[in-house]
Amino acid sequence: MRSKRIYKLDWYLVGILILSAILYGWGIWDAGSANSFYTAAITSMTKSWSNFWYGAFDPAGFITVDKPPVALWFMAISAKIFGVHGWSVVLPSVLAGIASVYLMYRLLAPKFGVWAGRTAALFMTLTPTVVANSRTNNMDAILVLFLLLAVFTLQKAVNKRNVWLVMLSFALIGVSFNIKMLQAFMILPAMFAYYIVAIKIPWKKKIGWLGLALVSLSVFTLAYPMAVDSASKSSRPYIGSSQTNSLMELAFGYNGTQRLLGQSTGTGGTFSGMGTKKTSKTSKSSKSATGTNQMGQAPTTGTGTTGQTANGQNQTGTQTGQTTNGTAPTGQAPTGMNGKKPTGKMGKMTGQPGGKTGKHGGMGGAGSAFAIGSIGPFRLFQSDLGSQIGWYLPLAFLGLIAGWLGFRKRGSKWYHVSSEQEEVLLWAGWFVPVYGFFSVASFFHPYYTIMLAPAIAALTAIGVAAVAKMMKVDANSEDETVDKTQPFVARIMLSVAVIATLLLQAYYVSSYYPVITGILIVLAVALGVWWLFPQKTAIKAKIIATAVSVLTMGAFWAATPTITHTSAAIPAAGPSLFSRGGTDMGGTVNKKLLAYTEKHQGSAKYLFATTDSNSASGYIIKSGKAVMALGGYNGTDPTMTFKQFKQLVKDGKLKYFVLGSRSKSSDGQIKKILAWVKEKGTVVTYDSSSKSTTTAASQTTATTAGGMTAGGPTGMGGSSSSTLYDLSSIY
Repeated sequence: MRSKRIYKLDWYLVGILILSAILYGWGIWDAGSANSFYTAAITSMTKSWSNFWYGAFDPAGFITVDKPPVALWFMAISAKIFGVHGWSVVLPSVLAGIASVYLMYRLLAPKFGVWAGRTAALFMTLTPTVVANSRTNNMDAILVLFLLLAVFTLQKAVNKRNVWLVMLSFALIGVSFNIKMLQAFMILPAMFAYYIVAIKIPWKKKIGWLGLALVSLSVFTLAYPMAVDSASKSSRPYIGSSQTNSLMELAFGYNGTQRLLGQSTGTGGTFSGMGTKKTSKTSKSSKSATGTNQMGQAPTTGTGTTGQTANGQNQTGTQTGQTTNGTAPTGQAPTGMNGKKPTGKMGKMTGQPGGKTGKHGGMGGAGSAFAIGSIGPFRLFQSDLGSQIGWYLPLAFLGLIAGWLGFRKRGSKWYHVSSEQEEVLLWAGWFVPVYGFFSVASFFHPYYTIMLAPAIAALTAIGVAAVAKMMKVDANSEDETVDKTQPFVARIMLSVAVIATLLLQAYYVSSYYPVITGILIVLAVALGVWWLFPQKTAIKAKIIATAVSVLTMGAFWAATPTITHTSAAIPAAGPSLFSRGGTDMGGTVNKKLLAYTEKHQGSAKYLFATTDSNSASGYIIKSGKAVMALGGYNGTDPTMTFKQFKQLVKDGKLKYFVLGSRSKSSDGQIKKILAWVKEKGTVVTYDSSSKSTTTAASQTTATTAGGMTAGGPTGMGGSSSSTLYDLSSIY
């Protein structure tokens, strides 16, 4: 008779999964437009198969978003089923986050026991950036899920010695490439090392299978980009954020080498650029501005000014498609915010944080869109990034050391690796390259550090399991094969890890809660000393006290997006969400401008054109009509020539253009187009309550529903003006 495997329900895991569902899903009905850039694309993708296939930003299929569309496909399917709402576009990320927690359990429990699996799942659940990412429609939560699926499949392939599973695991990395491009390849060193060391087959077969895996990786990586690039450029959208209308160029340029070396294309428009030579070389420190109220500064290519926050106003963010009484497109996007109060200077990199606030879709907190600290080996411990990912970092280092030492077979050769050490190698191979990248990279957002969360959670669980094993060794045993120093070494390592973790957390909370900072310092010393004592009495009390102390503030930080119902364009967590909430990079709509252009659009293909995607996104979401983002996300993409634009106007496909106050910073063909619009276009007074003249110099200042000036040089919270031009009378 065939034996039946009995599955016992793990109620601890069920509780952790319920907790993750609450943290990731509670309040998403207030998600607003979440990241309106992607929500606009999702809206457009539900309107045609072509838009769905290419990930078109606008319903007319003029330009795509700045990433491949695989993650957006899931969101578009959700929106097609449930309608385009904030919660429906965020739902796939919520489910991906929960699934990732479950996979952490499944990845750790087989080799290290159920408590290690539970530990990994719990730490993954309570990582602040994981919560923030899982509540928005950015790609990162879905990317992490696919990477974990790849590792899980490879683990199964090794155990079963199955070539098809090996090929499938690397194919999933190829799929992940088409979620967020080269970011997916960051874990390839881990997969290669784990496969070579862990699979027990002859070397000849091992190399052959690896060759097949590389073929699988190549096919699933390149199939979609090559299909897109080989299509006629006149029959598909322009590839957003590329300079040559190529998805492969986007992958290895803007979303590839520039992420490491600094932004070199798309600068001078909506954003001035990040990590360029003028900015990154001066990043010498990222001092914590404890006790000050200085915001983290978004970098520019030159010297900027530091903007102010919106005076702590808790303005409600816009719902999906919600309009205001006067926010016209501005031709720019705001700088970001994160969950920290003071973040310190980034060398000479200055910018303009601040802007609209609220608890709905948005940017997440103070100054985080570009607040990435200073380059160096301790960058991830600094408050800019550490407040999002660094809460349990010392425990990950414990896992690296204790995991390798604790599971080593005594008396074996140095090159003999135990099955547990193979798993340590896997997660170290994930952790070290990703840690190294974020330590030196010049162009990324803080929420990208979710890439480290699985490795930190796994290594923490491995460290706990290793220390528990080492402490069980009988130091008085007469067995010479037993290393009697293991209990003492384990106590030292655990004591140091607990002290370092709690002191690091005290640093993160010091700007907000001085009393709690003092408590954490006292707990660090007390628990560190307590773990040094060898007695086994009250061991459960030690474990519970340590777990509660280590997890409490990290869990609180992680819960802030949930408590404030924040689903941010730049996801972040922290107490600043209570006072500032989050804002969106775009998404606001001037209902009078919308009403006017809809009424007078006639047979034109486009409702109107504007300089960049964030200025257009809200109008696409609200109206479902085509709004041309001429320069793509940053307003500088060379989407068409001056001659082509004039022909578009001459053919009656475009009647109106909304021009923001900073659009003059564009160059090349876009600069010529904007100059021509201002010279030849007729300024339209679409709001009778606003003062306006018929000269190009006259511009209407827009305000949000809360009365704050919108979209100027200091972001959504600064002053700005926008003008509607009628181009229909030129020809």
